[in-house]
Amino acid sequence: MTPDLALNRRRRDAVREATTRWARTLGPGGAVSAAVVVLVLLAALWPTLLAPGDPTAVAPAQAYTPPGPGAVLGTDASGRDVYTRVVHGAGQSLGVGAAATAIGLSLGVVLGFGAALGPRRLDAVLSRVVEVLFALPSLVLALLLVAVLGAGVGPSVLAVGLATAPGYARILRARAQAVAQGPYVQAARLEGMSAPVAFVRHVLPNTLWPLVAVATLGIGQAIVWVSALSYLGLGALPPSPEWGAMLNAGRLHITTAWWLTVAPGLAITVTAAALTFLGRRLGTVAPA
Repeated sequence: MTPDLALNRRRRDAVREATTRWARTLGPGGAVSAAVVVLVLLAALWPTLLAPGDPTAVAPAQAYTPPGPGAVLGTDASGRDVYTRVVHGAGQSLGVGAAATAIGLSLGVVLGFGAALGPRRLDAVLSRVVEVLFALPSLVLALLLVAVLGAGVGPSVLAVGLATAPGYARILRARAQAVAQGPYVQAARLEGMSAPVAFVRHVLPNTLWPLVAVATLGIGQAIVWVSALSYLGLGALPPSPEWGAMLNAGRLHITTAWWLTVAPGLAITVTAAALTFLGRRLGTVAPA
């Protein structure tokens, strides 16, 4: 066997082994969740592939058409196709969830690592601040922040990000402390390795994977909370196809045009559940 053939065979074996390992790790439920997440990502990145229509096109003569062959998920008060709007709204809903998670996770990283690896006095101060903020329900804290920042998509994303930061900080502080107190890190420090080098070589790499799992969970959570703010009229507003805004637009017609709230509500529920389940499954395995 030539060296090139041997190398290609080793690569194929490595890919097959990694695929098998991930399939066992995810399990049937994880595989379904991953498929749902991929579908939502496809809708977010390429909505015209799944729904080529215009989500803002109005047809007053077809207003409140119930689900049927002509409109799979019915139409709204302006005759806009609900299915098209749900698909095109995936990008906005997923985008605001990812943005809020990025804000919360970034602040959580600073607070968590600062508390875990900084001086004891800094740890005490940051820990008390995080505990006080964590004692407040995140959605309540987000509502308070929106009251200060004002309504709108930007303020609601920032509010949810800031409200979720204490939870991320607690998780990262505990993980970083556990790694920093591990025997291999302590041995490296005894051999003369400085604290910054030990952080870069040992602590940071061993906290990156938990960050992936936490971020996956966080995006699903943030989608629900940003949608809740939009439902209350504090985030995106109609006629935006963002799922929370669609819930807001359909809330007054829930008894006469139930599909206006059921469709975006199911989109939020299924997406958040898939991200949550996938995040939990990812949290049970560390990369090889």
